Amino acid sequence: MRKLFERIKNLKNLEYILLSIILIFAFLVRLYKIGSPIADWHSWRQADTASVSRTYLERGINLFYPRYHDVSSIQTGIFNPQGYRFVEFPVFNAVHSFLAKSFPTLSLEIWGRLTSVFSALASTVFIFLIAKKLLGKRAALLAASFFAFIPYNIYFTRIILPEPMATTFALASLWLFIKFLGSERFVYLCLSGAAFGLSMLIKPFTFFYILPFIYLAHKKYGLKTIYKTPRLLIRFLVFVNIAFVPFIIWRAWINQYPQGIPFFSWAFNGDGIRFRPSFWRWIFGERLGHLILGGWGLIVFAFGLLGKARGTKFVQIFLLGMVLYVVTFATASVRHDYYQIFVIPAVSLTLGLGALNMWNPKGLSRWFSRFLLVFSLLVMFLTSAIQIREFYKVNKPEIVEAGSAVDRLTPKDAWVIAPYNGDTAFLYQTKRWGWPAIDDSID
Repeated sequence: MRKLFERIKNLKNLEYILLSIILIFAFLVRLYKIGSPIADWHSWRQADTASVSRTYLERGINLFYPRYHDVSSIQTGIFNPQGYRFVEFPVFNAVHSFLAKSFPTLSLEIWGRLTSVFSALASTVFIFLIAKKLLGKRAALLAASFFAFIPYNIYFTRIILPEPMATTFALASLWLFIKFLGSERFVYLCLSGAAFGLSMLIKPFTFFYILPFIYLAHKKYGLKTIYKTPRLLIRFLVFVNIAFVPFIIWRAWINQYPQGIPFFSWAFNGDGIRFRPSFWRWIFGERLGHLILGGWGLIVFAFGLLGKARGTKFVQIFLLGMVLYVVTFATASVRHDYYQIFVIPAVSLTLGLGALNMWNPKGLSRWFSRFLLVFSLLVMFLTSAIQIREFYKVNKPEIVEAGSAVDRLTPKDAWVIAPYNGDTAFLYQTKRWGWPAIDDSID
């Protein structure tokens, strides 16, 4: 048996074989309830996203005029008869509708979830590649495993939202940036800027991923050297322009259509919760500590933060960027748990380091440390999974049935009022344009 393990251990490219196994199981666990109607957790936000994709499917893809079925003034304060939906640049929706049109055997909803699943699998690969370069092979496999199987991340990378795709492009950009630093080939820097630009267009929150870029550039060259070396400075300025100018142009474009831009100022600190006791409780206690890490996962997380293993500084800087993110968007981060999707890569890298540090501890009993690691992870995954399983439930199946009846009994061009307290999940089920609440007189 020992000889068998030695042979396996000495296999060429063993880490890629193990990564392939991780990806297969990561895909399989995300197929759970993949065909559920959009009436589960955060159905309102998923319905808005899927509605843009459905419009593309029915009327053709137009990236500059994303539209959805809600024509009310509820989300923007302005009547929106064209149904404009200027939130994120609709890359996700274009891919989603293209897949649904090309392979109509599966429903629009299934393809929406699969689009996020494919993004999650790509993110798992990029996390592995980043960690392998900066943290080592073992930490890379562990970090990829955590990203693939944390129950929170399983659910939130199989829902119909653009966040998983934005995360993928941000991680791809970071990997390409690392490739540039290793080879100094300018093409990698340009590709990195393009990937970062796409991630910002999809979700500007990925801006906070920029901290590890700055750290790595400083570590390789030093900021003074970059400033005093025209060739380097020009290259990095090109990166900045490629990464940020498209987002600025997109924002200038959409500002012409205020009826399609939902209220967003509330997301920063609309209710004054930033740094109040409830902020710390919800972000670091309930979300990170309980929902994501299941309580006991904090032990592994702490070992990852406090160790001196290779790549620890990089992970700490990455986490600092995520802290700045949740502090900046304090109200949104507290109100909506899907805002923590962007934090998971940094958390996974930290857990990977922590698991490695606990498996080979310095100054501690090896067997006790390993027992504590296994026990902590078992409790972490169990506790987190118990909470997350509630997210899959369809608590209001009647909106699905009623929506199906409306679709069956009314003309395809009918506009409807589907009152659901302003939630568009019911309106989405009708497959009609209209209102999710009565926001004006019927006339």
